[in-house]
Amino acid sequence: MIIRSLLFLLLLSTGAASAQTSSDIAAIFSDLQSDAPGAAVLVVRHGQTVFKQGFGVSNLDERTPITAQTNFRLASVTKQFTAAAIMLLVRDGKVKYSDRLTDIFPQFPAYGRDITIRNLLNHTSGLPDYEDLWDNQFPNTAPDKLPQIRDAQVLQLLMRQAAGRFAPGTRYAYSNSGYSVLSQIVEKIAQQPFEDFLRARIFLPLGMKSTVAFVDTRNIVPKRAYGYRMVEDRWAFSDQSSTSAVLGDGGVYSSLDDFQQWIAALRTHKLLTAGEMAPALAPVNVRKFEPANSEELVPYGFGWFLDPYKGHRRMWHGGETIGFLTAIHYFPDDDLAVVVLCNRTDVKPSERALKVADLFLKSR
Repeated sequence: MIIRSLLFLLLLSTGAASAQTSSDIAAIFSDLQSDAPGAAVLVVRHGQTVFKQGFGVSNLDERTPITAQTNFRLASVTKQFTAAAIMLLVRDGKVKYSDRLTDIFPQFPAYGRDITIRNLLNHTSGLPDYEDLWDNQFPNTAPDKLPQIRDAQVLQLLMRQAAGRFAPGTRYAYSNSGYSVLSQIVEKIAQQPFEDFLRARIFLPLGMKSTVAFVDTRNIVPKRAYGYRMVEDRWAFSDQSSTSAVLGDGGVYSSLDDFQQWIAALRTHKLLTAGEMAPALAPVNVRKFEPANSEELVPYGFGWFLDPYKGHRRMWHGGETIGFLTAIHYFPDDDLAVVVLCNRTDVKPSERALKVADLFLKSR
C-alpha cells in the first residue's frame, strides 16, 4: 500500500511538472491574440510530444484557428528537405558530392567548372544572387509588381552570368541560388519534377501526408495558413512575392503534425542512416564573403546551421519570406526539438524557440 501510494504521488508530481512546463511554454506565446495571425509551436523530447499548440488564426477572412494540421510556408527551413533529396540521390549512386555543375549541366558557363554539389549544399559556391538578377530584369518596377520566377528560370539566369562572386570553396555566402540549382539537379538526375521527388521519396515514406512543395498549377496546400504583415497598425495580406514560386530554397509548406514525423526520422535515421547523414553534419567552417575583412567562420552543413547553444550541440535553421517566419532547433544530444511556424512577420521564431529550449536544457 505504501509503495502504491508513493508511486501515485510520483506520477502526480510528474504530471504537475509537465503541466507547469506546458504553462511556461504557452506563456512565451501569450501575446499572440486569438483573432490575429499567429504561430504553431511543437516541442518533442525523448521522442514524446510534450507541447503542440496553435495561437491565432490562419486566415483573417475566415478566422480559422491555427491547429497542428495548419500548413505554413517554411521558407528557408525547406533547405533541409532539398539537401535530403540530394543525399538520397548520392545514396542511390546517381550523383556524388564532388560532381561539378558542368558535369550535370554541360551548357553551364566556365565558372561552373569549379562549383561542386557540396559547394551548393554548404553555401560556398559563389553563385550570384538570383533575386538581384531577377529584379534587374525589370527596372523601374515595384517589388509587388514583379512576375514570379521559378527554379528553371533561376538556372537560366545563372547561365547567363560570366562569373561567380568568389572562388568556390574559399568563402561562405548564404545562397538561395545554390539551393534552387540543387532542385534542378534533382529534376534532371531523377527525371521527375522536384515536387514529385520530395513527395515520393521523403514526405510519403515518412508519413508527412500534407507536406507539399507548392506549385499552384499542379497541387494544393491543405489547411493552408496565409501570410500577413503589420502596416500602419493594421494587418495587410502578404502571402506571395516574386520569388515565392522557387521551390528549392523555400517552397515547402508543412504542419506541426508532419514535423513530428520529420523529427522522428532525424532521431531514428529512418530516411538516412547515421553514416549517410554525417556529411550534412560536418560544418564547412570557412570565412564569410561579406564583410570583406570578416574572420567569422560559419558552421553550416547541408541545410543546417551547426553552431552550439549554451554548450549544447545543435542543428537548426530559420526561414523568412513575405508573410512568414519559421524556425526549427534540434538538440540531438539532449533529444529535444522545438519548431515555431508563424504567419506574421513581427514575431522572432528562433528567439522564442530558444526560450522554450531553455526550459529543458541544463546549463553547461
